[in-house]
Amino acid sequence: MEPEKNIAAGDAEAPVVPSQIEVGGELADNVQALVEEGQRGMVLNLVADLHAADLGLLLEHLPADRARTLFHWLSTEQGGEVLPELEDDFRATLLEEVRSERISALLDEMPTDDAADVLADLPAEVVEEVLPALEDKEELAELLAYDEESAGGIMGTEFVAVPEHWTVEQATEEVRRQAEHVEPIYAVFVVDSKQALIGGVSLKRLLLSQPGARMGDILDTDDLSVLAVLDQEDVARIMERYDRVSLPVVDGLKRVIGRITIDDIVDVIRDEAEEDIQRMVGVAGGEEHTDSVAQVSRGRLPWLLTGLVGAGISASIIAYFDQTLQQAVVLASFIPIVQSTAGNAGIQSSAIAVQGLASGDVWTSDLLRRIGKELLVAIINGVALAVALAAAVLLLMDAPSTSVLAFTAGLSLVIVIVLATTIGATVPLVLDRIGIDPALATGPFITVSNDIIGISVFFVLATLIYLS
Repeated sequence: MEPEKNIAAGDAEAPVVPSQIEVGGELADNVQALVEEGQRGMVLNLVADLHAADLGLLLEHLPADRARTLFHWLSTEQGGEVLPELEDDFRATLLEEVRSERISALLDEMPTDDAADVLADLPAEVVEEVLPALEDKEELAELLAYDEESAGGIMGTEFVAVPEHWTVEQATEEVRRQAEHVEPIYAVFVVDSKQALIGGVSLKRLLLSQPGARMGDILDTDDLSVLAVLDQEDVARIMERYDRVSLPVVDGLKRVIGRITIDDIVDVIRDEAEEDIQRMVGVAGGEEHTDSVAQVSRGRLPWLLTGLVGAGISASIIAYFDQTLQQAVVLASFIPIVQSTAGNAGIQSSAIAVQGLASGDVWTSDLLRRIGKELLVAIINGVALAVALAAAVLLLMDAPSTSVLAFTAGLSLVIVIVLATTIGATVPLVLDRIGIDPALATGPFITVSNDIIGISVFFVLATLIYLS
């Protein structure tokens, strides 16, 4: 028997939400064709019910000229909703030929944090024209002064704050008064006579409290807040750790100057994760699908050149031991084994270290304990792999002094894995301690360094043990 569907009485069917596949597939083709034919009315009917995020996805999948035309056709309200959903570079491209009056009208439709993000990506001369005409020009000017990746750079200046002596009834009226301007409202901040934050009251608690109760008596005294200069990654960790959907941002005197909401933090987490993943695989970070061929090439080429230099060094080491190879050609078959194992061991340990640092579970003060743990893991894994390799050599290879060759290969593997794992675990912690993104320690950097070390160790041991 099929389970009953949970559909409200009178509903003919459950609501259907357009998926990315639908938005990026047939709909995109239809919209592109209609835009080319100049069918403005039909296009606007097609996109009228799209969520802003889906409309943004549609724009990004259209050819640039068609996307500009469609964006020009959108109403000010719909255009203002879709702009924050676009990738930064694509958004800047889309606004290149838009008049400053139109940009001002679009920005006035947005929350201040989103409007500040859009302004930050515009040329300075355009900002100078647009900013004075905006309703929230003072707040936006302040936001633009903060680093884009700080708490001040992602906060919005819309919030509800009331004095501690106000009653619940007064605070509720204030929420109603600001409901259209502050959206969404998760909590009401409570301040003292000097406007310093002393706590907050959730919307649920506000609604369930007696109308005559003082806000100072029902507030949550856990006045968790962040300074505007705090890095956005640290803000994300705080909100995740303490299960916050809204967090006040304060100045040096603990006066509330803005708030960060969960939707801002979701964007931060996604962007930081994408950037770390890209750096771990040898991309500069920040690459978007809307970037041009030249931008993508510039982001990837330096890391490929780094890999090329590393490979050249490895080749030089092999050439240096050419006499060793001539005496025992069989040693050449172990080069890819050593390089691959060293690279994999280093990537494993460095990826875990970077992940731990990003989540806040690993601290730079954990350096010694972390090294000890990784050393133990490396020794266990190294011995296991060395035994497997030595057994394979003894069973499958027909070479002079097979037992010595098996011992040499196994010992090399143990040493290489221990070194690679130690380097992979410690380098991210060291980089984090000196203020460099630890994600840079993964990918090509670890692979190249461990290839060089692995090859050197193997040939030194082969020369000292196998050929002695």
